[in-house]
Amino acid sequence: MNINATTNEKKPPYGIIVILMAGAFVAFLNSTLLNIALPSISADFEIDPSIGQWLITGYMLVNGVMIPTSAFLIQKYSTRRLFITAMSLFAFGTIMAGMAHSFPILLLSRMIQASGSSIMLPVLMNFLLTSFPVEKRGSAMGVFGLIMTFAPAIGPTLSGYIVEHYEWRMLFYVVSPIAIIVLILAIFKIKDKKEKVDIHIDRLSVVLSSLGFGGLLYGFSSAGTKGWTNIHVYGTLIVGAIALIFFVLRQLKMTTPMLEFRIFKYPLFSLSAVITIVINIALFSAMLLMPMYIQTVRGISPFHSGLLLLPGAIIMGIMSPINGRLFDKYGARTLALIGLTLTAITTYMFSQLSMTTTTTTLVLIYSVRMLGMSMVMMPIMTNGLNELPQRMNPHGTALNNTLSQVSGAIGSAVMITIMSQRTATHGEELAAQAMKEMSNSTTQPTPEALATMQEQLGMQAMLEGINDTFLISVGVVLVALILSFFVKRAVPPKETEEQTSPTKMNEAVE
Repeated sequence: MNINATTNEKKPPYGIIVILMAGAFVAFLNSTLLNIALPSISADFEIDPSIGQWLITGYMLVNGVMIPTSAFLIQKYSTRRLFITAMSLFAFGTIMAGMAHSFPILLLSRMIQASGSSIMLPVLMNFLLTSFPVEKRGSAMGVFGLIMTFAPAIGPTLSGYIVEHYEWRMLFYVVSPIAIIVLILAIFKIKDKKEKVDIHIDRLSVVLSSLGFGGLLYGFSSAGTKGWTNIHVYGTLIVGAIALIFFVLRQLKMTTPMLEFRIFKYPLFSLSAVITIVINIALFSAMLLMPMYIQTVRGISPFHSGLLLLPGAIIMGIMSPINGRLFDKYGARTLALIGLTLTAITTYMFSQLSMTTTTTTLVLIYSVRMLGMSMVMMPIMTNGLNELPQRMNPHGTALNNTLSQVSGAIGSAVMITIMSQRTATHGEELAAQAMKEMSNSTTQPTPEALATMQEQLGMQAMLEGINDTFLISVGVVLVALILSFFVKRAVPPKETEEQTSPTKMNEAVE
């Protein structure tokens, strides 16, 4: 059976889709599984936390380097070959990580994991786009949205529980058997064939893409901790920007580019890409700021912090398939307007946090915010992809996923920088006010009381910094809300038989 050639009359291959989604689920879950375990890993290997952070940074960098090549890989190889290769790499990396007894081996294992997981997302997205007609894609992509949002969202909660009760290696022991089962099912169940496609990857494009996207991802992800004036930050950003400019110019001159940037000529795809970037920046603000508020300011344990955020993740997961069906019926604009309005209101409510905000209030606001986000992310992305001709689907999914990676890194860096600067400013103001009050007082505090007061002022300053950052995030969401008014239902252009021929257009889909 040729699974890539599904037409509107043929029933989509649901069994194969389930296997692909199972692989994607463990890959997405793995992306956030180590976040809470980093202190334990750093202590076990007796390394500095900044070095341990490379388990996250390295994973992200490999994703950023591999995803842009996915358009070429999807066109060149069959779904079976790509998925089995990706799942094999992921499973091998997971097993290797569980047995790692030195940090370099663990880091290498994580990067092998990432090389596999980075291919699964574009392969699955492209497969869904080619397996369903446009009028039913929303439902299919809604289920995919469940995996894309729910899996990484439960990662910290699951990780917190495991690290609290077991050693960190259990994180890999839990994922390994699942990855192996999915790999075995893929070997026996996915039977697609692909005619030989005579295309070759341009090595210079790969180098420029790796330097460009890798440099930007590393630069922005490091800015929050090292500061913008660090040479490693601005140096890699400059190199990344220059390489990316040359990469884009080279792709525009090539007959068969590695990544087709001409798809930005389709207005609705371009609009969806911009909205997705803006939403990703806003999304990462809460993903970063909420744990800081809950754990650092309020002193709640990592596991219980994860539990507070879990209802929002569950709601987002439940709503993704429902929003997919609503998208098929009503289109993306209605969902985006409602979703972004909810997101803007709840983000503003987060800018009013205090030391006494109840956990019930936090759960409710966060859950409604995730509900709003779920109404925007996949519908907007799917609507943009729907405008593309079928032969452009691999490039559309590759660009969307690459932009999501980069915008997430940008959002993290910008939000952390703003929070740090505002925290420092509020700290100076609060310290000056406290000094003034002490100078007017007839009694001087004891050293113990002074230390307690300094700690309280530090927490209050961080709280104010978090509130200010959330307020700026409201403005980011409002930009996306304004842009969503210009969204309309996308319809892909009709293609002639010659245009859709894989031998003439180097198609990914047979």
